[in-house]
Amino acid sequence: MTEPSLPEVARVASDLIRFDTSNYGGGNAKGEREAAEYVGAFLEALGLPVEYYEPVPRRTNVMARVRGRDASKPALVVHGHLDVVPAVAEDWSVDPFAGIVRDGMLWGRGAVDMKNMDAMILTSVADILRAGEQPERDLVLAFFADEENGGVEGSALVVKDRPEWFAGATDAISEVGGYSISVDDRRAYLLQVGEKALIWIRLVATGRAGHGSRLHEENAVTRLAEAVAAIGRTRWPIRLTPTTTALLEGLSALSGRSVDDPDALAAAAGPAEAFLRSTFRTTTNPTVLAAGYKHNVIPERAEALIDVRVIPGTEDDVLAELQQIVGDDIRIETVVRDIGMETAFSGDLVDAMVAALGRHDPGVPVIPYLLGAGTDNKALAALGITGYGFAPLRLPADLDFTGMFHGVDERVPVDSLVFGQRVLTDLLRTY
Repeated sequence: MTEPSLPEVARVASDLIRFDTSNYGGGNAKGEREAAEYVGAFLEALGLPVEYYEPVPRRTNVMARVRGRDASKPALVVHGHLDVVPAVAEDWSVDPFAGIVRDGMLWGRGAVDMKNMDAMILTSVADILRAGEQPERDLVLAFFADEENGGVEGSALVVKDRPEWFAGATDAISEVGGYSISVDDRRAYLLQVGEKALIWIRLVATGRAGHGSRLHEENAVTRLAEAVAAIGRTRWPIRLTPTTTALLEGLSALSGRSVDDPDALAAAAGPAEAFLRSTFRTTTNPTVLAAGYKHNVIPERAEALIDVRVIPGTEDDVLAELQQIVGDDIRIETVVRDIGMETAFSGDLVDAMVAALGRHDPGVPVIPYLLGAGTDNKALAALGITGYGFAPLRLPADLDFTGMFHGVDERVPVDSLVFGQRVLTDLLRTY
């Protein structure tokens, strides 16, 4: 059981971590139904009617609508995902699915991505409803399956088959933004107003099968290895957007450094440097290799998976260049392709998010940024809903928070969860 003296937001996050919802991709996931039922029971205990949608067996999505004070205002979608990437337990210093608290931190897979935010959503709504209050406008609370596989069996199917869940909504908030970074010892918050496009590709090399002892000129593994190395070593050029330009201007104002060298300027953000640098350019990272079945047999086919994240609007150009990099002997198959997004750092919701942070951490600047990864906001965009990343956390300056996304020993300070829940509650009450 979770320590009862912990703040409720930490207890709920710990409970969620203990559901092993590892998503291995390709329909291979577990635990999402049980996690969704936990969320549904929590919401029902608040008096909310809950709907479930399971388009694929055990890939469970859950939704509840909270009625607001002003029905004339558009609804706000507040959403999270319940799946996590797998964790290799022997690499961790704690059980990744125990949800333990140690040294003031909540540890476990999902502590950062994104059961922390799931818990903040649930407990923020609980604070409002238990006080006998209503949010300013309708809130659509949605918790999706399969986000870590591009939402193919989660948000994409929910949007397609249950669009009525989001009736009247124009904006959404979810991961990954609202958290603090330290810029040359000065704190700032990053608010996510866009996402790079996602393209997951498979490289396929074919050759001639044969005995492993032979001289062999048509080895599929060799061909694939050369292609993978070429892609992995490609350094894509910097290509700024309005959002990344604004990010650099914000970092420059805090640090006094020039905007002329984006990579050097990102270094002022300390542990967040690598996360921010990835937003300036396309990235192409090999992630999976598959070939062969016996030590002394040269296989006929070899494959690799590449995670491609593209500056919005450059998708086709990047795919064409990738084909040039690997050559005509390698076939490129697109496994998943999803949109990139970018919206202005302005408007009523942006103003409200900035103001909510300002009330709880006065005088600290909020800077827009473009997420190098992707979220379920991409699926909601098909309904005309504009998504932002706002999971507010005030973090220690030396904590490599962004490095723990899909990393080992994922953890988040309990105090940061409490701060985030207060900011989110404030926003939902007033916006």
